[in-house]
Amino acid sequence: MILHNTDFGHILVGSGTQGFFGEGYPFHKILKPFGLNFEGYTFVAKTTTLRPRKGNLPLKTDGITPEELFPDCIKVYFRKGVVLNAVGLSGPGAKFLFEDGRWQKIKKPFFISFMAVGESFEIRYLEAINFAILFKKYLPSFSAPVGLQINFSCPNVKVGLKIPDPKIQAEEMRAILGIISSYAPIPLMPKINVLTPVEVAKEIASDPNCDALCVSNTIPWGALPHKINWTKTGVSPLAHLGGGGLSGKPLLLIVAEWVLNARKAGIEKPINAGGGILSPDDVDVLKGAAADSVSVSSAAILRGWRVKKIIRRANEIFEGE
Repeated sequence: MILHNTDFGHILVGSGTQGFFGEGYPFHKILKPFGLNFEGYTFVAKTTTLRPRKGNLPLKTDGITPEELFPDCIKVYFRKGVVLNAVGLSGPGAKFLFEDGRWQKIKKPFFISFMAVGESFEIRYLEAINFAILFKKYLPSFSAPVGLQINFSCPNVKVGLKIPDPKIQAEEMRAILGIISSYAPIPLMPKINVLTPVEVAKEIASDPNCDALCVSNTIPWGALPHKINWTKTGVSPLAHLGGGGLSGKPLLLIVAEWVLNARKAGIEKPINAGGGILSPDDVDVLKGAAADSVSVSSAAILRGWRVKKIIRRANEIFEGE
């Protein structure tokens, strides 16, 4: 996937899969002897907000490391191939992360991920402005080309769910793309989920400041009941934290269908597609749907021993294009 004349590769890790700087998580060390290996991917940082955010994931005093090996806000169902999380964008805020300096030392093209989370559009717009000003300040010190994934769809923040009018939703996304682009002329890739109507995605993709689309973020608990078999009770095990967002096996065919419909609707911008990739063959499903690249995330938890093969398969089948 080439954006602004920079090759960002054929496979990205989902934002947060390896933390804010690629430091990973304690369970990665446990799975490494069993074959967990991220070599050959493009790094995407965990989504940050402008200001420090407590979220639902307790962090150590360094501001980035989870306190618990098995956090209460993440539920893993290995046999079903499903992860449910209500992390809620816990983090130290953008200023802390830029000042840390580790992003600036990365040597390969990568993505930072950002989300504005204010209660109103006016507040979210101001957050985007201030984030863009920060980015502009530190951008000259980066060693490698960097893109920005703008998260518009985290279900644990529920910002997008508060904008029921698709037209207003598209207008807000375009406004934020425009203001960030005016400060930081870098590749911009909005991250949406399959609940985003294709017509909204088409309007966003038509914006000159949109360089690619990323789909799909996790799905809010209980959404798409005609496609996802939720529990009989309909009660989320993370109901006390707002319900959480689902990732894993059920999303693969839903994402593939969304990408196919996006292409039929005339969306020509590159699409980075992910959701439910748990084996190398799953990459072929999204490639067949006309995705330009893929992203892998929940496989690192659910099928860690397959991650290396998934990355290899993605690089093989997209390389020939």
